[in-house]
Amino acid sequence: MAAPPHALEVTPESALQFVLTREGDGTTAPDGADSTAKCTMTLRHTGQTPQSIAFKVKTTQPRRYLVRPNQGVVSPGGTETVSILLVERDKQILLHSYDRLGQSALDHSKDKFLVQSCTVEDGFAAKYAAEKTRAGGGDGKISAISKEMTDQLTGMWNSASASGHDIYNKKLHVRHVVEGGAGAGASVGVGTSPAAGPAPVASASLAASPSLSTSDKTVSPETMSPQQMLAEITSLRRKYDELVSFSVNLTAERDILNNTLEQTKRDLNREMAARAALENAGAGVGGRGGKSAAGGGKKGGVSMMLVLIIAMAAALGGIKLANSGAADFLESVPVLGDALDFVDEDRSSGGIAKEEL
Repeated sequence: MAAPPHALEVTPESALQFVLTREGDGTTAPDGADSTAKCTMTLRHTGQTPQSIAFKVKTTQPRRYLVRPNQGVVSPGGTETVSILLVERDKQILLHSYDRLGQSALDHSKDKFLVQSCTVEDGFAAKYAAEKTRAGGGDGKISAISKEMTDQLTGMWNSASASGHDIYNKKLHVRHVVEGGAGAGASVGVGTSPAAGPAPVASASLAASPSLSTSDKTVSPETMSPQQMLAEITSLRRKYDELVSFSVNLTAERDILNNTLEQTKRDLNREMAARAALENAGAGVGGRGGKSAAGGGKKGGVSMMLVLIIAMAAALGGIKLANSGAADFLESVPVLGDALDFVDEDRSSGGIAKEEL
């Protein structure tokens, strides 16, 4: 399928290759620079549209690679060179993996790059070109673009994504090879493109290295010497032991994580059950206490009223009996007898008073 007019031509077309060079082994990068692993990518405006095209470079490993510039604008017929640098720490990790498992440890890299492109308005493109010329002093450098222009580019991409603007996506895979290794001459070297052919330094080192015959897949076991056979078997045995050890460690870590997760779940369920029991117990005690207090008050009120009624009835009955003289038999009772005598005396004195009157 043909690319749309707002698509940039990306070189290399499908994969970016980083050659890993060791420090202190007498080798340098093909361009004569230091041993830093880097790659260049060229973006070209095909001229299919009269508008300028903005680009943005993304990666699945933003902490592993440094991309400069990671966004910009390409005018019709113009080109932009993007430099991609592999961080030294990650390069050493890759070299360590290569020393343990060989090139096969680097052949299945999941790192990817994505180049996005879309058309921009002429006013914004002219403003960017003027800023680029001013910042670079006329030589087109982009490293000194102002933060304000960078923020405007970021805002432009955000608005383009939100508004559904036509954006073309170009994916590129990543390949890592070791300088002088078996895969160094398989594809493009550092700072070159597919159109320029294979890197001559990598090819020369591949042809001049006699030690690669032991790991070359085209060499049959019948043609190997006993020493080569022994070295190959020893290397394969070491790699196998490392893989087994790695698998065992992964299994042990998985079991530990599963056990920890199960224990955490049990503790959580136990804590939730205990909390629910405490809440239910508190609610039950409060409800029963309130009911008991209400019932006790009710019973206490009924009993007191009954006692008062009985006392009043007894008092009235005693007074009536005392007045009618029917309570003489109670005079033998020590306390009641004295009380009745007092009542009789009062009644007698009352009668005498009436007679005198």
